[in-house]
Amino acid sequence: MKYEIMGDSLPVVICHLDRNEAMFNESGAMAWMSPNMKMETSSNGGLGKALGRMFAGEKIFQNIYTAQGGEGLIAFASSFPGSIVPFEIGPGKEMIFQKRAFLAGEMGVKLSVHLNKKVGAGLFGGEGFILQRVSGNGIAFAEFDGHVVQYDLQPGQTIVVDTGNLAAYEPSVNMEIQTVPGMKNMLFGGEGIFNTVLTGPGKVWLQTMPISSVAAVLRPYMPTGN
Repeated sequence: MKYEIMGDSLPVVICHLDRNEAMFNESGAMAWMSPNMKMETSSNGGLGKALGRMFAGEKIFQNIYTAQGGEGLIAFASSFPGSIVPFEIGPGKEMIFQKRAFLAGEMGVKLSVHLNKKVGAGLFGGEGFILQRVSGNGIAFAEFDGHVVQYDLQPGQTIVVDTGNLAAYEPSVNMEIQTVPGMKNMLFGGEGIFNTVLTGPGKVWLQTMPISSVAAVLRPYMPTGN
């Protein structure tokens, strides 16, 4: 499979598949494809894995696209202004994504739920509790909100992130959810109650415009019912 990512704030990844090569995605992400691409909707791993994906913010069923009779083309578009980032998944190269980040992947890629070890903090930290673990073999594409900034944390190096701005990180990175210190800061600081603390070693990907923040900004301007 060969691919190209096009577009700036509204990107699309165009994948060129060899004969009988297949990819899978979340339903609704396919933008266009060649007529020889066969679609099959599947739980892709059985009920248990399907329910795990549901808890990770994905849909129970996934679409599998296979190029039949020759080379095929299929394009997957982002659902929100942002970035599409490719990840090469393999042994020792697993990834942890934020909820709903997975866009599409080769058939060797596996998607499952990843629970934060700090369960108590995670329950109150919202985004930080349930994440996506991406494993297996192949290329996985993730869609992130806004521009993406990558950091390579050294052993013991820490960065504090607003929970919604965390996009992805390597499993070697330690993640904790902490309350914002000080009652006045929590109530009047306008930055929320929780932050995500990431400690190296490993790479982290941060997003500049989480959809939750956009929704909060637009909420006062939305019409209300009578």
